[in-house]
Amino acid sequence: MAMAIRVSLLLLLTLFQPIFSLYEDQVGLMDWHQQYIGKVKHAVFHTQKAARKRVVVSTEENVIASLDLRHGEIFWRHVLGSNDAVDGIDIALGKYVITLSSDGSILRAWNLPDGHLVWESFLQGSKPSKSLLSVPTNLKVDKDNLILVFGKGSLHAVSSIDGEVVWKKDFADESIEVQQIIRPSDSEVIYAVGSVGSSQFEAYAINARNGELLKNNGAAFPGGFSGEMLLVSDDLVVALDATKSNLVTINFHDGIKFQQTHLSNFVGDSFGTAVLLPLKLQEMFAVEINGFVLFIRATGKGNLEVVDKVNNAAVVSDPLLLSEGQTAFALIHYGDGKIHLTVKLVHDWNNDLLKESVALDHQRGFIQRVFINSYIRTDRSNGFRALVVMEDHSLLLLQQGAIVWSREDGLASIVDVATSELPVEKDGVSVAKVEENLFEWLKGHLLKLKGTLMLASPEDVAAIQGMRLKNSEKSKMTRDHNGFRKLIVVLTRAGKLFALHTGDGRVVWSLLLPSLRNSACKHPTGLSIYQWQVPHHHALDENPSVLIVGRCGQSSDAPGVLSFVDTYTGKEISSSSLTHSIIHVIPLRLTDSTEQRLHLLIDVNRHAYLYPRTPEAISIFRHEFSNIYWYSVDADKGIIKGYALKSNSGEVLDEYSFDSRDLWSIVFPSDSEKIIATAARKLNEVVHTQAKIIADHDIMYKYISKNLLFVATVAPKASGEIGTATPEESWLVVYLIDTITGRILYRMTHHGSQGPVHAVFSENWVIYHYFNLRAHRYEMSVIEIYDESRAANKDVWKLVLGKHNLTSPISSYSRTEVVTKSQSYFFTHSVKSISVTSTAKGITSKQLLIGTIADQVLALDKRFLDPRRSVNPTQAEKEEGIIPLTDSLPIIPQSYVTHALRVEGLRGMVTVPAKLESTTLVFVYGVDLFYTRIAPSRTYDSLTEDFNYALLLITIVALVAAIFVTWVLSEKKDLRDKWR
Repeated sequence: MAMAIRVSLLLLLTLFQPIFSLYEDQVGLMDWHQQYIGKVKHAVFHTQKAARKRVVVSTEENVIASLDLRHGEIFWRHVLGSNDAVDGIDIALGKYVITLSSDGSILRAWNLPDGHLVWESFLQGSKPSKSLLSVPTNLKVDKDNLILVFGKGSLHAVSSIDGEVVWKKDFADESIEVQQIIRPSDSEVIYAVGSVGSSQFEAYAINARNGELLKNNGAAFPGGFSGEMLLVSDDLVVALDATKSNLVTINFHDGIKFQQTHLSNFVGDSFGTAVLLPLKLQEMFAVEINGFVLFIRATGKGNLEVVDKVNNAAVVSDPLLLSEGQTAFALIHYGDGKIHLTVKLVHDWNNDLLKESVALDHQRGFIQRVFINSYIRTDRSNGFRALVVMEDHSLLLLQQGAIVWSREDGLASIVDVATSELPVEKDGVSVAKVEENLFEWLKGHLLKLKGTLMLASPEDVAAIQGMRLKNSEKSKMTRDHNGFRKLIVVLTRAGKLFALHTGDGRVVWSLLLPSLRNSACKHPTGLSIYQWQVPHHHALDENPSVLIVGRCGQSSDAPGVLSFVDTYTGKEISSSSLTHSIIHVIPLRLTDSTEQRLHLLIDVNRHAYLYPRTPEAISIFRHEFSNIYWYSVDADKGIIKGYALKSNSGEVLDEYSFDSRDLWSIVFPSDSEKIIATAARKLNEVVHTQAKIIADHDIMYKYISKNLLFVATVAPKASGEIGTATPEESWLVVYLIDTITGRILYRMTHHGSQGPVHAVFSENWVIYHYFNLRAHRYEMSVIEIYDESRAANKDVWKLVLGKHNLTSPISSYSRTEVVTKSQSYFFTHSVKSISVTSTAKGITSKQLLIGTIADQVLALDKRFLDPRRSVNPTQAEKEEGIIPLTDSLPIIPQSYVTHALRVEGLRGMVTVPAKLESTTLVFVYGVDLFYTRIAPSRTYDSLTEDFNYALLLITIVALVAAIFVTWVLSEKKDLRDKWR
């Protein structure tokens, strides 16, 4: 009986849930999916003759991937967790990819051909330390070789076959900071060298078979050490002294011997700060000083000599073993619009094995990393290929003086998104249209007819899908009447802009922002993008543009930088390096005569600066001066403050600068509450109506205010990961705060609950997701807020006679009486992000877009999160559409917007309204990109794209022909009847 009830309830819920399943030939018609890996930081080549040539890489997005060396395509890929950064990779036994991650605590082996996990080892340690991975190059397949891993203060020897820890040596009690693990070839002794404090050098000799300590040598160096120690050979280490003015070579075999060499011997008396570059050249190392890189060779007894001096823009690869005793490396730099690549032998510096130049687009910036690999040419000489990582995080493969392939992997690190309309279709704007001949046109409609009549073969279905994907209307560079074709302008962590076409996801243009790359701007951070100019129909001669805001430095008080970019051409219109900092940007709802949007930039001293800095802008702004408010949230201190502008004083610079005044503040006690999440309404959200008609034709009025802020706090003990606190120690408190007055409109406590909290605010409701420790399940709660001061407007006669207050202005300073309704539901999944659909007029019903832990996007009807749901709804509530109450929210497989695809590393979702009221455009980004368009209430205002116009035309022609034939037959019958 219980099972029957569950089945009946599931069927009932299905009736209320729109279905988003796709037919096989519809995949890719309205959506596209792009896969990336991110900025490469480690690479290992595998180019054996019997196998497919590939390169295995790890990236800053915690991705491990195997790439095809011929085309750059992904063979396989794994995206590790956000806290599982890769420390090193290598290849063992010719068939395993070995990866070390999580600060040296997780060692994995992946099957090289298909990427399946072979084994995984968790390495325990007692203190944080540098992580090191050592995989011997002479591994034999039939022998259980040892992989050495240093991390968490311990040295582990791990079996390369099954991942078992053979032995462990703990250095936690030794107080040594291990810098290098040295395993000489064909030796049973392992050396661990490092420093204790800043001046004591230690070297440990360890038995490679059982981890037994054989010998420990230590010696004090009076000058002290600075920075890392680099391995030059099996018995020699080099370091900088504490003053960074002397190079110290340390020979640790047969006792410890120090030898100092002053840097003035190489560069003269005048030199700046020296830095040892972390290269692995044999018997050689590199020092960056005075804008140059010195290559220094260590000769007998620790003597040093300069081999070469190159510009510091050059990048050096790790060494590549060509044959016994021959080691090569690459020296590469970018200049004059070309990549200059040189391959040299370590022991024969003057002879170049390879020297070539490759032309390159300047929009990729400078070179940051290079990895080389060799192959045998037909003449039996050594050829070289170079894998190059550029400043914009793109990846290139160079071979034989040309770029074999390139990957735009900067798109894996998007930090902000904006959209732009395409140009209006007119002469010189639209792209060339490929005209099809009559035969192809007839063939296409015949295939569509066969598909409609279910007579299409699998080949015909594939042909129909191909025709749809190649539809020129989808990828035109002009606007369409439905508003489906747009440009998605994305900003990446590297400071590069991309414009993606919504039709097929192609890159229309890209720009590596020059204003963020000049010599005055070091380490640009805090990047964000805003709509700057959005011309309407009366200003179509102006191109739309966006504003990019950044900081030239890591700290919040670093000076800001602004860049203005044309979204049609991708050209930087202008840029500005500011003298003040930027901690907050407020896009105002005011525009000037050229449709430029006014923005307020707030610095660390709470001074406000108006942009654009024009007389017209300041004139418009002064009319709304008294209505400008903003707030700040300091989660670390638990303080929320509200501010307003005040007239200029002596502290400000000019007429475009303003002081601020404190209005209110809310301080959360640090011993009981910690802010973990906030949410506010979108500034451009459209609300169709304030009234909500409920059962029995009653009316409730939504409390619509763009000044509401949702705040979630948790108990300090419950601010960590789930399970770190008991239910009795945990509570979650949520607030609705008016940011103009600081008034708390609503407060609710969830006992026994904790974060992480993900929330979305829309119209008069907020939905948030959290974890219930008592129930051991995730929950989603909804709060709806209504305006009771307009309840008297329900009288029809008052509406007819005009005696209502619907048009009276609303002020946050008037103490509006509000009423709230709330409800909580269990939810199966953990959540990464929550968004809500948005449409042009706000008429279409809302859907929640939930980014799940499985990196998929689930569409959930807002009606499932209606706080008025009850177990036994009345007949009037059923007619209204109220769904019977259940304790859990349903997850229907057909409701996944991403269907069978995964957006790996999902970080955010952006929804954009189309001109067609029924449709919302959805863009999801992470390591991958995904775009689609959805209709929460189905496409009630248009025909679907797969509507068969050919069949409709044939039907009309057949009906006309039938009418004509029957008319003729009727005329003949009437004539015969008259002759009788």
